[in-house]
Amino acid sequence: MISNKLHGRIRGIFPFPLLPLFLLVGIFYVNFICRVAIAPLLPVIKLDLGLGLTKASSLFLLMASGYCIGLFVSGFVTARLSHHRTILLSAGMMGIAMLALSQTASLGAIYLSLMIAGLAAGLYLPSGIAIITDLVSKEHWGKALAIHELAPNLGFVTAPLLVEAFLRFCSWRGVLALMGSCSILTGLIFLFYGRGGDFKGEAPRLRAMQNLLGEPVFWMMTALFSAAIGASFGAYSMMPLFLVSERGMSRELANTLLSLARGIGFLTLFLSGWITDRAGHKQVIVLFVSMTGVLVLLIGVIHHPRIVPWLVILQASSAVCTFPAGFAMMSSHLPPSMRNLGVSLVIMIGYFLGGGLCPLGMGYIAELFSFSWSFVLLGLFCLSMVPLLLKIRPFQGDNL
Repeated sequence: MISNKLHGRIRGIFPFPLLPLFLLVGIFYVNFICRVAIAPLLPVIKLDLGLGLTKASSLFLLMASGYCIGLFVSGFVTARLSHHRTILLSAGMMGIAMLALSQTASLGAIYLSLMIAGLAAGLYLPSGIAIITDLVSKEHWGKALAIHELAPNLGFVTAPLLVEAFLRFCSWRGVLALMGSCSILTGLIFLFYGRGGDFKGEAPRLRAMQNLLGEPVFWMMTALFSAAIGASFGAYSMMPLFLVSERGMSRELANTLLSLARGIGFLTLFLSGWITDRAGHKQVIVLFVSMTGVLVLLIGVIHHPRIVPWLVILQASSAVCTFPAGFAMMSSHLPPSMRNLGVSLVIMIGYFLGGGLCPLGMGYIAELFSFSWSFVLLGLFCLSMVPLLLKIRPFQGDNL
């Protein structure tokens, strides 16, 4: 009786199948953890392999390159395979890549494994979204996609904590092997219990891409998201190494601080959406980009051991808040017929620059000068987006 009432209440709040959705959330979470765990592991990997700062930071560029390739070719893959099979392929490839990464000692093999891991991650997202929008009626897409988006946000929070917990029992190679095994396991669970996605996708039209690349607003939004992803994912990737090597923190304290900062940022993400709906996306994104730029710059300038943790927390909170307003702004500033393709390409290029080249550039600058300078320059780059944001006008022409 009680269970029936509880089930009825759950169905009233979430009137769509929860088990298939949570299976996708689980795959997305493991997929994301495999990528972001490299950041809290980086101090250990750098020491064990004897890598310089530039080579250590280049690991993120290889994974970002693979991720962008995966996003680009996903349409061609799903045009031949179903979305269901593409997700199985993604989970299997990710597991094999992480297991290979845990066993190799060659830097070239490490690069190849990371690129394959990024490629596997890129294959998942379009198919995951396609299955959710197929299983869930349109009026409930918002709820379903919000649940799905819990995976990357929880990944940012839990990755440093999981890494520290696993490092108590095994080496960094063992951590990666465990994550690879989890990816294969989630793929097998999805094979037997997953639903939906038994249809093929469509390959992207090259003519539409050419039209979009000719739009100036596309490149403005690409620059904005490159800065936002650089301040969020790029800074996250290099923060543990920075806090350990230049701010004198222990690895355990640095990873705990990183997890705490992302946990608070997870809460402020909802607040930013509420503010965006009431104040307007342009005003809000100018505010958060300015705050993020200033805070990143201050992280590079201030050395006080009691102030730095607060700056890290505030920076993580402000950085994640740029994305809800950024997506709203992109939707209103791109031509309607180009909107879906525009979002995909902006994120693909922005992630390569902000999530790949940004960490590499920070490591290179840190090796030449200091980590502090890399954060100062990243902060100035974010602040340089403010005049650009003020010039962007909503799209008012005909559909392309």
